Amino acid sequence: MYRIGTAGWSLPKGSVGEGSRLVRYSRVLSCLEINSTFYRPHRASTWARWAAETPADFRFSIKAPKTITHEAKLRGAESLLRAFLEQIQPVAEKAGPLLFQLPPSLEFDLAVAGEFLGGLRALYQGEVALEPRHASWFTPAVEALLTAQKVARVVADPAKGAPVAAEPGGDTGLVYCRLHGSPRVYYSSYGEEFLVGLASRVSGYANCWIVFDNTALSHAFANALRLREIVGAAAY
Repeated sequence: MYRIGTAGWSLPKGSVGEGSRLVRYSRVLSCLEINSTFYRPHRASTWARWAAETPADFRFSIKAPKTITHEAKLRGAESLLRAFLEQIQPVAEKAGPLLFQLPPSLEFDLAVAGEFLGGLRALYQGEVALEPRHASWFTPAVEALLTAQKVARVVADPAKGAPVAAEPGGDTGLVYCRLHGSPRVYYSSYGEEFLVGLASRVSGYANCWIVFDNTALSHAFANALRLREIVGAAAY
């Protein structure tokens, strides 16, 4: 199963159609990564509106707050996790993976990571994707921990921390791809050759999310639509 979407739902200038931006977005793409939650919480009414504006089979992945990943650095984060999980309850029926993107400077500490992921799993049983960006997170010990806690390691482009960051890791029951733009992160569009190759790479995954994060010049939406066309064409 594929879900193809973008980080945020800003549509290109000049896009037309009836309804809000989210309504128009959800007519053509099947998922959305909400990353505004990294910066601030949202009111229950906002979550409820987003859930109501999207089709029944639409899903949201939700990025964890920076208070957990960048300020607490995963230490003593139980109260922050509880607050985050409580915040997203109004969209629970449409919730896809929770995304935890770690700062590039955060090194792996087995005790800290083990306590954090164990605490997370005690509170939340849904899908989780982790995007580490320090080289110390790409080792067999980390793989074992992520697999045990049923946490997928993000497939990132460009890979940061180690070349293996470009491949699935941890619990591969979920494959979560984040495409940040290359060669210029957030700005570059992906060309036809890359998108065709990506479609081929992910064709064997049973549960795959592909999220374009190259949003600075509105390339994400166009790239997502083109990948959807390629994947659709490959099915026939």
